[in-house]
Amino acid sequence: MSAEQIDQLYNFCQERYLWQFFSRSWDRQENLDGIFAVAAALFAGEEVKRDTPMEKLFYADAKIMVADFQERFPWIAACKPEEIRSLLSGVKDRLTEIAITKSLNGELTHSLY
Repeated sequence: MSAEQIDQLYNFCQERYLWQFFSRSWDRQENLDGIFAVAAALFAGEEVKRDTPMEKLFYADAKIMVADFQERFPWIAACKPEEIRSLLSGVKDRLTEIAITKSLNGELTHSLY
């Protein structure tokens, strides 16, 4: 795993996926946590729960992301599951920092919403 690989995946997510920009900080965090957890499980070949509407949503978004990563970044096929988990964690941390922690969008934490 390298910083360059995390950068590649991060940049791709920034260009491609809107689920990181939901309207509230808790909603953004919930999406990032759920989608990246399911993506890590999919990469590891694990069974993913799809019982609730939210589990189905995370699964659908993660499945697309995993397929996109596999198609766009062939080097990911050579990574072990623990390396992929580490990569995904790095990407999720960067997305969290940009989309939540350092966001200047006042609506994310507005008390009336």
